[in-house]
Amino acid sequence: MRAALCTLLPRASLVTALALACVSACATTGDGASPSTPPPATADGAQGGAQAATGGFENQGGMWMPQQLASHVDELKKAGFALDPAVLTDPTAFPLGAVVSLGGCSASFVSPEGLIITNHHCVTGYLQHNSTPQANLLEKGYLARTRADERSGGPTKRVYVTRAFTRVTDRVLGGLDNVAGGERYKTISDRRKEIVGECERAHENTRCQVASFYEGAEYYQIEQLEIRDVRLVYAPDAGIGVFGGEIDNWRWPRHTGDYSFLRAYVGPDGKPADYSEKNVPFQPQHHLRVAQEPTRAGDFVMVAGYPGRTSRLKTAAEVQEAASWYYPRQIAMYEEYIATLEAASQGRPEIGIKAAGRLRGLNNYLTNFKGMLDGLVKGKLADERVKIEGELQAWIDADAQRKAKYGDVLAAMAKLDAEESTTRERDMAHGEVIRASALLRTAQRILKMADERGKPDEKRAPGYQKRDLGDLEQEMIAMQSSFDPELDRAVLRLFLTRAARLPEADRPAVLATIVDAATIDDAAIDKALDRLYKGTKLGDPKVRVKLLKSASAASLKSSKDPFIRLAIALQPEVDAYDKRQEERAGAMAALRPRYIAALREKNGDIAPDANSTLRVTFGTVRGYRPRPEAPIYRPFTTLSEMLAKHTGEEPFNAPPELLEAARARKVGPYVDEVLGEVPVNYLADLDITGGNSGSATLNARGELVGLVFDGNYEAMASDWLFIPEITRSIHVDIRYILWIMDAVDGAEHLMQEMGVTPAID
Repeated sequence: MRAALCTLLPRASLVTALALACVSACATTGDGASPSTPPPATADGAQGGAQAATGGFENQGGMWMPQQLASHVDELKKAGFALDPAVLTDPTAFPLGAVVSLGGCSASFVSPEGLIITNHHCVTGYLQHNSTPQANLLEKGYLARTRADERSGGPTKRVYVTRAFTRVTDRVLGGLDNVAGGERYKTISDRRKEIVGECERAHENTRCQVASFYEGAEYYQIEQLEIRDVRLVYAPDAGIGVFGGEIDNWRWPRHTGDYSFLRAYVGPDGKPADYSEKNVPFQPQHHLRVAQEPTRAGDFVMVAGYPGRTSRLKTAAEVQEAASWYYPRQIAMYEEYIATLEAASQGRPEIGIKAAGRLRGLNNYLTNFKGMLDGLVKGKLADERVKIEGELQAWIDADAQRKAKYGDVLAAMAKLDAEESTTRERDMAHGEVIRASALLRTAQRILKMADERGKPDEKRAPGYQKRDLGDLEQEMIAMQSSFDPELDRAVLRLFLTRAARLPEADRPAVLATIVDAATIDDAAIDKALDRLYKGTKLGDPKVRVKLLKSASAASLKSSKDPFIRLAIALQPEVDAYDKRQEERAGAMAALRPRYIAALREKNGDIAPDANSTLRVTFGTVRGYRPRPEAPIYRPFTTLSEMLAKHTGEEPFNAPPELLEAARARKVGPYVDEVLGEVPVNYLADLDITGGNSGSATLNARGELVGLVFDGNYEAMASDWLFIPEITRSIHVDIRYILWIMDAVDGAEHLMQEMGVTPAID
């Protein structure tokens, strides 16, 4: 429900949340690209993915809902899809039924015993949870030789298996034509909660959500089986899974083995259950099979997964604001945040482990946002969006009937955008400060739970209903794997300092409440932090859980814990802020459906923006030309190129076992006849974004040919406008994965479980 509600949040609230939430390692990240330029394509495009190799198919993008693919049969066939396209319209049938969400990344079942394949960077939390300074799995990886060796990822890890989509637009929006502002926001929120409650009462062990599509113009109830015992099975050495690090991130050519394996477990009765040694592997209805035929340039490929969020249906004003303010601001913030975490971790390996997930996520988003900004400004995509919106307004104005329906909508949205921009800096700083500290967030959750506990369940705020209690308790426990008081203090200090640097008019009110001093400077901030961290007991998970489960509003008012007292003091400001944002969100929610209706009437079938629900994107394996004057990048990289990049130092430090196997030519059947060696990564023209990480790449027969793990820097701004000529997805080839499992890591038992016969002694 939390992700679905993002579409009702105002823009400032949404980007504030994204600014901190997106730093987890659950977006499309990756590791491994080359400083050298690859050979150009041959004249006939054999390595360049020429149009001739694809029957003239040119991908125009689109992250399609399964049911939409019924109207894309011709494009699927033109691209080369070999199965009946009808199979892609059913999320419970093969192959989509094998595709799952990890709650931030995508993954797929690859055996009848619940074995799951995903990206290496998607299991950072699993590795972090099981690491110590003496046994750092983040560096050395892990392979469970037996089922008993498979390690829990912690109490909050989940696998979500989509079971049904049901359109509920009329029930959510019915009778709201003349309702706006906070009343509209609250009514929609209440209706969504009601639908979710009914769904979960009717379906045992099901997690339901009501997701918004087309900027709040449509709503769907989505039912998912929620598996709560997820275990780490296998992750290669960081010298494989993170090869190239941030130097290569979002770049091509790449040479990264970004893959890992998990396993889903359930109770002995086959139903989802919390972790227990008595649990047994989950048996999915569908699982993917490894392709027997090699993947080549021009071949059909598709990705099914759970892309997080795109912004293609935003207005030109929103695009311009992103280019002129949001991305520059966030880039500067990420740079400071990274420096803060690195300083706190210096010489402290135990803190380094706890900060690892955030650091990888921050570095990933820093590069991503720089690419976004380059595309919107240097690539002039922001200007292109202004042009497109002008064409839409002209089309509206050209017809009296259209003008009556849509004539004022763009102007009304622009007015709301302009009003919101007057407080955007203060709003962003507010959100950053109250989310900066895990201890403060914990205190706020405890306080909110105490306030909500006495209400009827249907009247409680989303996230605090009975359905959420187990998850909240597990979050309180799981927080310990990434929490350190010194690290927490350093991050809170950073955002208090940033807020204090703002002009007086832009400072959030929460700053003065936290730093109660006539002059807010470094000394005053440090004094306030001393008071907070010296007296708190919220660093103890037992204390957190006890307060969450039993504290009353009255008992909290008498608490001496400084973070509890701070949360109480901040609550009026937080409530006032939330109320303003809900008013703005409700006003915009009354306009956006009309704007979307105009777009759809003018342009026909368009894909909704990504919203972390199941989507399918399809296209072909092909290279690209990064600049008009540059040679075409060929679509494959090879093992010999990876060896040439190995330096023995991070991030180009392949493990000795890989080097030995490669130099001994232990390559088995994994050599591609055209390339003459083992392929590592390849390019395709698929439309992906953060959240697609770990998605299975399937061939024309629905067989597994790799995993998508990244996009290319030149097309980062495709989240705002798809660019067919240069938008490319980067995939790890299944043949490279199998070669490492067979020749390097000795994971033959997992290969056999996947139906693949090991071939190297």
